[in-house]
Amino acid sequence: MADKIQWWYNHKTGEVEQGRQSLGSDRDGPFASEADARRAPEIARERAKAWEEDESSD
Repeated sequence: MADKIQWWYNHKTGEVEQGRQSLGSDRDGPFASEADARRAPEIARERAKAWEEDESSD
């Protein structure tokens, strides 16, 4: 994936970034597309819900 464009969501600013522009602790990614990066907060909520449901089924 090093030769492809990567997108990141910056939690501190709420902005989408192309490439690593900010501190790793402030961003989520990489994402394959700008659209996916824009959905980062939604994707994180979906993953957290799935993990919670998985843990409760054990």
